[in-house]
Amino acid sequence: MKTVQTLLAQRIYLILAALFICSLVVSNLIFQKFFYWDFFGLYRFEISVGILPYPITFLITDIISEVYGKKRANQVVTTGIFASFFSLLIVYISDIVPATSYSPINDVLFSKVFGATAIAVFASMMAYLLAQYIDIQIFHFWKRVTKGKHLWLRNNFSTFTSQFVDTFTVLLLLCSFGKIDWDLFGGLLLSGFLFKVLVAMLDTPFLYLAVYALRKKFHLKEAEELPLV
Repeated sequence: MKTVQTLLAQRIYLILAALFICSLVVSNLIFQKFFYWDFFGLYRFEISVGILPYPITFLITDIISEVYGKKRANQVVTTGIFASFFSLLIVYISDIVPATSYSPINDVLFSKVFGATAIAVFASMMAYLLAQYIDIQIFHFWKRVTKGKHLWLRNNFSTFTSQFVDTFTVLLLLCSFGKIDWDLFGGLLLSGFLFKVLVAMLDTPFLYLAVYALRKKFHLKEAEELPLV
């Protein structure tokens, strides 16, 4: 019979997985809007709004990796793949059914907003597969090397590398499919990567806070992982 602590650990894991999947799916649906952000006059970011929820996925996989282990982190990543393709199927069916004459959103407008979703999901999934698995591998590599110490080191090293791979791959595929002009590739790559690096550094305190709270709740020692059975 499962203990109360085990059930609580499973509920927290499911909540983290739900936030991960939601962030991933939404990032694929909203990617066609681009915005700019002047960073204190030092740099002007020009990036897709799809990038806003995406760093959350890396924060969550790092939390799961640290507390629940590599296997559970990979499990969430794999689940996210199925969720993304299922969302793609829903959008595809919604796009092909004809709109009524009184529909506030007609077929043309719907296709304009969601028509590129298939390419976006494909590009995002290829980048996502590479980046997330690289992130988890590097995270656990540094966890072994540092013997569970220096959480900030493995968090940032793994995220910086995986975020570059993700940004480069998704832009390469979108440009190859003609969804983004090649002239924009370099600028979007730099803006996207720098933005993700900035967010990764800003989310480090949240990672420490989450890991500290979970370790305290479940009485875990440093580098100890919580088994879910």
